[in-house]
Amino acid sequence: MESSVTPGAYREQLWTALMRARACAYPLPPHGHHPNFTRARQAGRHLLAHPQVSGLHTLIVGPERVLAPLRKLALEAGVTLYVPHQKKPAQHGQVWYWRLTDPAGARLSAMPGVGEPVLYVPGKHPLEGAQAAVIASVAVGGDGARLGKGFGWAARGLGLGLPELTLAHPLMLSSVLPCAADSRVVLIGTPDGVLEPSNL
Repeated sequence: MESSVTPGAYREQLWTALMRARACAYPLPPHGHHPNFTRARQAGRHLLAHPQVSGLHTLIVGPERVLAPLRKLALEAGVTLYVPHQKKPAQHGQVWYWRLTDPAGARLSAMPGVGEPVLYVPGKHPLEGAQAAVIASVAVGGDGARLGKGFGWAARGLGLGLPELTLAHPLMLSSVLPCAADSRVVLIGTPDGVLEPSNL
């Protein structure tokens, strides 16, 4: 049966619920963003400690503020990160990334000083060593269906053939999304632990 809820309407519903629950930090209001939810650091710590993630040495991680604590924790643990370059937009499938190994690089403003710019060109220049990607979300279903903010980097998933992971506040979770998903994830880090979607 076709859903009567559009992705846009569902995003608005969740942004408003998070705002009313005072479950978000800057940027406020969360509308139009991947929510920077409270206790995101705990969610990131749980995800990085999961058996499927703890042994990885190279991750792609989104530039969103909600992922900043995870980026810092990963870099402090010796994980190499690739983070999309905010000043060089993607063109024809080519994306510039910062390659980071210094924990100072967790902050976007510090990336130009400590990061190495790397160009990803599909089929030609891969992101060397990348094993998984952590992308931000607005909503996530128990089956791994993910809804992003609707535009920008990773709006429809990455298409790199890597496992995609995300973080979510409990208010962002549902057993099944009531609308079409943007992509699918294999692990969901929450402030209380990691969820493994059951019907991938």
